[in-house]
Amino acid sequence: MRLKPGSIVTFLCLGAAFCFVCFTAWSRSGGSGLDMYQSQFLELHQRLLYAEKENKKRSRELSIVLDAVKRVVAERLNSTANHTDVMKWKVLNFISKFPLHLTNIHYYLPHLREHENSLYPNVVIGQGRTGVSLVMGIPTVKRGKQSYLLGTLNSLFYEMSAEQKNDCVVVIFVGEVNAEYVNNIAESVRTSFPNEVQSGVLEIISPLASYYPDFSNLKETFGDSKERVRWRTKQNLDYSFLMLYAQSKGTFYLQLEDDIVAKPQYIQKIKTFALKQPSDEWMILEFSQLGFIGKLFRTKDLPLIVEFFLMFYKDKPIDWLLDHLLWVKVCSPEKDPKHCEQQKAYLRIRSKPSLFQHVGIHSSLAGKIQNLKDKDFGKNMLHKAHVNPPAKVTTSLRIFQHYTLEKAYEGMDCFWAFSPVAGDYILFTFLQPLKVEGYLFRSGNMEHPGDKLFNTTVEVWPAAETELLKDAVGHGGKVNDQTTKDGYLKTGYWDVRDPLIQVPPQPDEKKGCEQGSAIIPGIFDNGIAEGIISPSVGKIQAIRLSIHSDSPVWALLSEILIKTS
Repeated sequence: MRLKPGSIVTFLCLGAAFCFVCFTAWSRSGGSGLDMYQSQFLELHQRLLYAEKENKKRSRELSIVLDAVKRVVAERLNSTANHTDVMKWKVLNFISKFPLHLTNIHYYLPHLREHENSLYPNVVIGQGRTGVSLVMGIPTVKRGKQSYLLGTLNSLFYEMSAEQKNDCVVVIFVGEVNAEYVNNIAESVRTSFPNEVQSGVLEIISPLASYYPDFSNLKETFGDSKERVRWRTKQNLDYSFLMLYAQSKGTFYLQLEDDIVAKPQYIQKIKTFALKQPSDEWMILEFSQLGFIGKLFRTKDLPLIVEFFLMFYKDKPIDWLLDHLLWVKVCSPEKDPKHCEQQKAYLRIRSKPSLFQHVGIHSSLAGKIQNLKDKDFGKNMLHKAHVNPPAKVTTSLRIFQHYTLEKAYEGMDCFWAFSPVAGDYILFTFLQPLKVEGYLFRSGNMEHPGDKLFNTTVEVWPAAETELLKDAVGHGGKVNDQTTKDGYLKTGYWDVRDPLIQVPPQPDEKKGCEQGSAIIPGIFDNGIAEGIISPSVGKIQAIRLSIHSDSPVWALLSEILIKTS
């Protein structure tokens, strides 16, 4: 807005008058008046700062009260309404909107008073997903020998349904302040899991350097070295930061580590176990007996848990502190240890068999080797069996030990071979021509998720090849584009309006050819090839998997399914 000339003159006159009055007062008092004004201004500034801090404090307290009211209303609705299992699992997600900051966090971490922004995470990857049923937290730090993070993520996303992906979020907390290292982790995750990153189911966060206090003056306890005390102290702070970030995103929080494998359908099994609990008094549901792996919490309990951790973060490891919290809540010093364990069992409920297994050997603590294994995990099924039609199976791949193609086809084991090269193949020749409705080939498994087939096509050999090609040409197809030199049909390269082999639409259309409403991939997508074969193909004599480029990894087929009519 422009000021009129008259307004400017008036403003200047008033300013001059004010300066004259101040100068006169200063002259009469020998300068003491100006000192008085400066003192008043400083006092006013301090009051404003104090009022701002009090306003933030009252705002946080009000938010907690409002969340408590929402929670009470939600619990009453949940107790009176006839909810399905899905609704009970969600437990009205809007109740879990606690503030990121704990009211007393500056008392436990006083250095944060000078770094107010330190409690805000650096979100490297994330779409801001909230309102989910399950939040999974994975802290990771730089390891000297080997990283297990990508293998852990492969295991977690293995066979996870689209519905489950839409109702969960996996948060990776990179407990490092080196920006280059954090960005390298983010890039490797983005490259390996582009769909998960794009959909928002996968997030990566890291803290600011100012979040961590000075670790140089830590007291050595329990016979631990100074380096080990620093490691476990920082670990406590990492877990606390991750929990505070996760608690506003969903209803339940699952604590994991970056060097584990998960059993198939672990989300459904966790959901089933949580729903069948007769009481709502539990604080922890355990799905692994090791350390801090596979611990499920309600997000509404996380502020209390984190505050307890921060009280004693310098003193003991995280799993000890968790047990002490339960002791404080339910154990009486006048009772014996047996009674204490019985009372804690109401708060911490164990599920067997375990759903998560520790696989890391090289610890994040430099020089530490740990061969910890959960005995309740059992043997993980590394293949999925199906009844397939009689066929002769052959391959040019060099087989590893006893993991033969015959056993995989019959559902007895997985097929495992050394690294493929261009021109290698896997061939299934049926004893009699069959009408095949569809197929599924899954490479990699829970323990070896990276041993997948890449740049591999699924090709079929129709029994009535001549009639088929005549029909294709009649629809405007190109014979040379549709067949290999030895007569197999390329499922990914049909060039007709009514494709003979179709698969459901895939999210990445660059991996296939678009034919009307169908997407025809032609190659394994993330280690999986699944398709429907049109009845117009007729009977099929053989199906072949053709590998078109050298692979840096071994090849493992964990599931073979050929559907016949």
